[in-house]
Amino acid sequence: MSTAISPTAYNYKVVRQFAIMTVVWGILGMGLGVFIASQLVWPELNFGLPWTTFGRLRPLHTNLVIFAFGGCALFATSYYVVQRTCQTRLISDSLAAFTFWGWQAVIVGAIITLPLGYTTTKEYAELEWPLAILLAIVWVSYGLVFFGTITKRNTKHIYVGNWFYGAFIVVTAMLHIVNHASLPVSFFKSYSAYAGATDAMIQWWYGHNAVGFFLTTGFLGMMYYFVPKQAERPIYSYRLSIVHFWALITLYIWAGPHHLHYTALPDWAQSLGMAMSIILLAPSWGGMINGMMTLSGAWHKLRTDPILRFLVVSLAFYGMSTFEGPMMAIKTVNSLSHYTDWTIGHVHAGALGWVAMISIGAIYHMIPKLFGRAQMHSIGLINTHFWLATIGTVLYIASMWVNGITQGLMWRAINDDGTLTYSFVEALQASHPGFIVRALGGAFFASGMLFMAYNVWRTVRASNPAEAKAAEQIAVVGVH
Repeated sequence: MSTAISPTAYNYKVVRQFAIMTVVWGILGMGLGVFIASQLVWPELNFGLPWTTFGRLRPLHTNLVIFAFGGCALFATSYYVVQRTCQTRLISDSLAAFTFWGWQAVIVGAIITLPLGYTTTKEYAELEWPLAILLAIVWVSYGLVFFGTITKRNTKHIYVGNWFYGAFIVVTAMLHIVNHASLPVSFFKSYSAYAGATDAMIQWWYGHNAVGFFLTTGFLGMMYYFVPKQAERPIYSYRLSIVHFWALITLYIWAGPHHLHYTALPDWAQSLGMAMSIILLAPSWGGMINGMMTLSGAWHKLRTDPILRFLVVSLAFYGMSTFEGPMMAIKTVNSLSHYTDWTIGHVHAGALGWVAMISIGAIYHMIPKLFGRAQMHSIGLINTHFWLATIGTVLYIASMWVNGITQGLMWRAINDDGTLTYSFVEALQASHPGFIVRALGGAFFASGMLFMAYNVWRTVRASNPAEAKAAEQIAVVGVH
């Protein structure tokens, strides 16, 4: 038996670029979130200008956090994971570079157009048709890079994390292209190709699966790589991970109608969405338990490893969010929760607790390896970031739960003569303390990103180009 070592240079340049921009967009997106949360506390912060109103800035906030911060994290980690698990370089450096610059161009386009009021008005799909076309081109290029790299892999096996990344890429392309079908009437205005209840159904088929595939399936690919790597333990059950994959992608696509309870959507479609949402609890918790149980024999590491703490707490929030979502999809619960801040709390339990925390943990894991360092500049700063993020998330979601239930109960309260007990303004006044706590929680979370930026900057600055280049020279060991 002999051992042959062949050095293979991975393309870490594009991974570094996406990783750094994850932090940059995280600060801007979350900072904007704190600003618009503050507008609900102090309306004067609208400044009386059309382009700084909540209605203009809120879609920019969601696009920055989901597609800029979350998207860059997904690009960075998927390019990193697919190379390391397939033991081969990305199939095309130039196409990978195009996906980076193209994605940044889409985000800059959003920053310019959304405050000016150029919008399709579709949730998570607000970008007008020229930007939507650019996004589609970038995304198809991303798919070519990812799947092309898998086809030239030097391993017989396709690691499960790549299955999740692959499904997220394919389904996101389908969702985006179908939902964005539109009739342009000018460079900045188009009308949906669908009408009425059909338009609403396609929008929420897209909207919920932007959550289901962009914000869940892709990040589960992240989980299946970075949790075992950081814990230095194999995934608890590889068989369960495959069951998790097929069950999740089979069920998730049907859950969209639960956004349209008590609307013009046919009742059977509403009930189907509700049923599928409830069944979805099983694979979601299967994946969460698989990630948690990977720490068997390694729980003691949580005392000293804040990166692992980020990853594990994100799984706890994933479990909580995927319990809460199916419960809120039940029609009787939805009759109380819909249109209230409870929905906002649920979204942010997933966005802050699950998506942001696992992204942050993955970036902290990658940065030293991408820049040839032994570890991050300061473990203490990661600890500080962890507690700011955790406390901020809890403050945010707890305040929104209280607000949401308060609003739901006040809106449905009626007097003996059938008139409403409370006016909308009274419900708004009752919500004000919750708005303050929400803004405070968001500020905690966003401030943690500033500590992260400083820590990343110091880590990168301590490396030199030679060390960073050497990080790409990974020794691939083959035993013959």
